[in-house]
Amino acid sequence: MPVIVLVTEIEVSREIVFDLSRNIDFHQNSVLQTKEKAVEGVVEGLIGMGESVTWEATHFGFKQRLTSEIVAMDRPHSFRDSMVSGAFKGFDHDHIFEELSAEKTKMTDVFDYTSPFGIFGCIADTCGLKRYMQALLIQRNHHLKTCAENGSWKRFLQPYNDSVK
Repeated sequence: MPVIVLVTEIEVSREIVFDLSRNIDFHQNSVLQTKEKAVEGVVEGLIGMGESVTWEATHFGFKQRLTSEIVAMDRPHSFRDSMVSGAFKGFDHDHIFEELSAEKTKMTDVFDYTSPFGIFGCIADTCGLKRYMQALLIQRNHHLKTCAENGSWKRFLQPYNDSVK
């Protein structure tokens, strides 16, 4: 079971980073290259505890569907999304937010997944699946950091939560 751990420091409050991380519209905007689109469940705005979203995306030239559910949430400290159905045998993605100061957040992603197809899945991991998944997460986190720090987070969050500053 490969595990990817990424740490990103972001110069904005933990509440903004937390909500931006669970915003469906932001997520779609951050992964344009895979044509990822929310098609069922929560398809816009903020996803919350017990809610699910089904994504359609193109990976490795194939259109795929993946449904994940928020199975744990402690705002603004952490949340976990877990795969309900999709290409993986399973995955859990923990999002952890540590306040370093009033305007600085340490965001840690722990992405723990099991490839499908037994030994063939292990071969896929060896041949680059883990690198591919890590690159997607790095790109998303870079986009999140940029959006949070340059103030464009407001277009994603303020329509849903005017109390976020």
